[in-house]
This record gives sequence, C-alpha cells and structure tokens, in this order.
Amino acid sequence: MTPPVREWRRDGLVISTDPLRLDLDAVHAFLSRRSYWAEGIPLDTMRRSIAHSLPFGVYDGDRMIAFARVVTDYAVVAYVADVFVLEEHRGRGVGKWLVEVVMQHPDLQGLRRWTLATRDAHELYRRFGFTEADPTRLMDKLDPDVYRRR
Repeated sequence: MTPPVREWRRDGLVISTDPLRLDLDAVHAFLSRRSYWAEGIPLDTMRRSIAHSLPFGVYDGDRMIAFARVVTDYAVVAYVADVFVLEEHRGRGVGKWLVEVVMQHPDLQGLRRWTLATRDAHELYRRFGFTEADPTRLMDKLDPDVYRRR
C-alpha cells in the first residue's frame, strides 16, 4: 500500500510525503556523517530503507531542512526512524512540528504500537505520548557495526 502524497504548510515551510521531492544526497550526508544511529550507512542501503517507508521531508523553499520516515504496516505498528533537523534550522520548532505531522498522518491512525529509538530526544517524543519501553517485554537484535563490515 502506498498512501497518497500529502503536504502540510506552516510559517513558510512545507512538509511533504512525496518521495520524489526528497534530497537523497542531503539525507545520506546527514545520516552517514552526522548521525550516531546510521553512521557510515551505504547510499544504496539508505535508498532502500526510504523506498520501503513513508518518508517526510521538511522544505524551506526548495531546500530540504529536516527528514523522518516511518516503517509501518499501516494497520498495527509503526517505527519512527531517521528523524533529523539540520543544525542551522534547530530551535525553530521544526522537529516538534515534524513529529506532530508524523503522528497525525491520516494513514497512521488507529495503530496499536508506535516505537522508536533515541539516545537524546526523549523529551521531544514524550510530548507525543512516547514512554520508555518495558524492558521485560521488548527485545532487540542490534548489529551496530554492520556498515563498517561492508
């Protein structure tokens, strides 16, 4: 299922779910060089991850300034991933608005579980009802060095 492209506007900015509008080079530059969670991610891997997700780009004119994606089955579960705002655009509420739009997307309503991983943005996500997961129930299998071994 591919939901229709949607757009939201606020204060001269646009959030769009149009995958063709994404600046994939900018996303890759941030994720591979400036994120702690996807450092070294190969371009092809990143492209595939976006192709199999619902992407959200935030634009100031033609320039993409923020990004997020949701991995979902559109019925039960959604995983929020790769959320970032370029450094020079932080402090303007862009991240809050982006997460708000993600959480209110019409095709993501009625899901049983939303999940994400963060090292430093707990307060942002708490605003939207996220809490620390129950460690007695949720499990992970993490391979943090997978990109280094390629």
